[in-house]
Amino acid sequence: LKTLGMAGSRYILNLIEANTDRLIGIGHGRTLAAAADLLPSVSGGSVRFVSVLGGLTRRFSASPFDVIHRLAERTGAEAYVMPVPFFANTVQDRQILESQFGVSDVISMARDASIYLAGVGEVDLKSFIASGGMVEEADVEEVRRAGAVAELLGQFFDIFGHHIPNSLSDRAMAPRIDDLNKHRIVAIAGGTSKTLAIRSILKSGLLFGLITDESTACRLLNEATETTYQLKKNGKSA
Repeated sequence: LKTLGMAGSRYILNLIEANTDRLIGIGHGRTLAAAADLLPSVSGGSVRFVSVLGGLTRRFSASPFDVIHRLAERTGAEAYVMPVPFFANTVQDRQILESQFGVSDVISMARDASIYLAGVGEVDLKSFIASGGMVEEADVEEVRRAGAVAELLGQFFDIFGHHIPNSLSDRAMAPRIDDLNKHRIVAIAGGTSKTLAIRSILKSGLLFGLITDESTACRLLNEATETTYQLKKNGKSA
């Protein structure tokens, strides 16, 4: 996690120094939090950070707000949080929360961000959103039964990278799938347990970039090579 966090922190530092992306959207994830922790103190200049997801949790130690706070602390940049849960109780509750003064402003700002930095979540009870108390076990089981193996910014995907509409995403204080298609998204994720999820998100075509560790990259490349070999062996075009 530390090595991957260092790679993520270097990428954030490069974004700040390039000063091309003036408004950077920030998602959730342990690796993204590690990247923020390892970021050296540097002037953020005109760069601003904004949460693209709700982040209130029952467990303070798991709060995604720590990422935004740490980025602001290390860079002196303006940073904006979305002070609502990641998932509302109902779609109606989500709509009410989205309309609240302050929250609607942050959502609008998040839509204007030129790039999103995000984690990739697996769909099981060890995932960040489940272990952090953001969703109930029944919610995780619902999307898993629907075929989901990966989560990106509140949206869920199957092993082929196809988006899976579901009631949990409908309640998410997060970008809609159409919004994700309009943004450059860079994911920071790695590890054996995340390989299936990362492969799914890569197949979705949503990623502008992926920051991962060497062993995960090798597993992803080996799987792609094996798929190409099998296609050629069966007389099909890769």
